[in-house]
Amino acid sequence: MKQEIVPIHSFTSLTSEILELTFISDDIAQTAKPGQFINIRVDHNFPLLRRPFSIFNVEGNKISIVFNVIGTGTKLLAKKRPGDTLDVVGPCGNTFLSFLDGEYDTAIFVAGGIGVAPFPFFTKHFHQSKKLVTYLGARYKELIVTKGLQNVKIATDDGSVGFRGTVLELIKDDFQKNNYGNVRFFLCGPTPMMKAVSDFAHSLNADCYASLETDMACGIGLCQGCNIEVVGQEKKYALVCKEGTIFNTQTVIL
Repeated sequence: MKQEIVPIHSFTSLTSEILELTFISDDIAQTAKPGQFINIRVDHNFPLLRRPFSIFNVEGNKISIVFNVIGTGTKLLAKKRPGDTLDVVGPCGNTFLSFLDGEYDTAIFVAGGIGVAPFPFFTKHFHQSKKLVTYLGARYKELIVTKGLQNVKIATDDGSVGFRGTVLELIKDDFQKNNYGNVRFFLCGPTPMMKAVSDFAHSLNADCYASLETDMACGIGLCQGCNIEVVGQEKKYALVCKEGTIFNTQTVIL
């Protein structure tokens, strides 16, 4: 992990509401692993805090992130152009690869909205000896991104694409129709969605790992601002940026 000033290579519209930003960094590209994130200082004047973005993909020396424009930081980011620079720290956090080994038949990727961000890079590094099913949930189709994913099943609240309903309702419906054997869940997205899917996973006695979303200032564990309550350990809290962002959902309180 290091701090760098990196050049922006390109912007790509993945949907009418979601942008892919690609920047260049030899060091980050060589060390990045699925599930890790980049902490970006969007502007040197305002806002003051860095913004964490999951690594969406790595191709050669090019690293991609995705975002939708919903706040001051992402509005400023969307105004940048190829050739502009970013102040980045990364790669930060742990990796999904640490939780791949074990006895299961099918990996279940579950993403809510922009929580899809870490899964294309993870998909690229996934063990092909096991089956993979990817479930995407969002309020409407403009928030659905399928680039770089495999075996995708979609749910939208308004039914504008795919199954009409929540992603958990889609999963339950699909599990009734298909036998995936022993499964292991990997989640990213809004906390209520992850809690609901985690509870379902535990009802199946399945392992479940979630990449948690939280506000971060430093991204390296110094500010102590991104703590989450843990269970079954001597300490009461863990730092999402340093000890995560990926946790076994049986060890944290969502």
